[in-house]
Amino acid sequence: MSDDPVDRLITAWEQELPEVLYPSTELTKRILVLAGELHEATRRVLRDLGLTTAEFDVIVALRRAGTPYRQKPVDLSRTLLLSTGGTSNVTNQLVRRGLVVREPDPADGRGTQIRLTDEGIALAEKAVKASAAAHHELWSGLPDEVVERASAALRGLRT
Repeated sequence: MSDDPVDRLITAWEQELPEVLYPSTELTKRILVLAGELHEATRRVLRDLGLTTAEFDVIVALRRAGTPYRQKPVDLSRTLLLSTGGTSNVTNQLVRRGLVVREPDPADGRGTQIRLTDEGIALAEKAVKASAAAHHELWSGLPDEVVERASAALRGLRT
């Protein structure tokens, strides 16, 4: 039997309940396995930096927004696919840690914006670099052309 966990899973379902298998089953399972490995690599890096995944998502979204590294809470929620309550809870944690501040919205006197502090900018940059390096390490044994072909094939799934 194959050492590949997805091959083992497919073989088991072929024997036990073949009607649950579709042409897309293997692709789906492989993507889920890879997503799990990427998620675990990210969690390890974030744990070392003292960040939760949600905190990482918020500070990185603010850093990615460019100078002055701020957004309206509703825009941040949309970007991250978080509820406004979820965004508010994460923001409260980040404010307590001194990584973000709430400021009046210069375009709307009634609204606020969330802005990275200098400490938040530094941590966001450190976290995104560490995360990118951890992800790169997962693929380091593969030739560049294999990675490029896989990227192209996955891009084709969504177009």
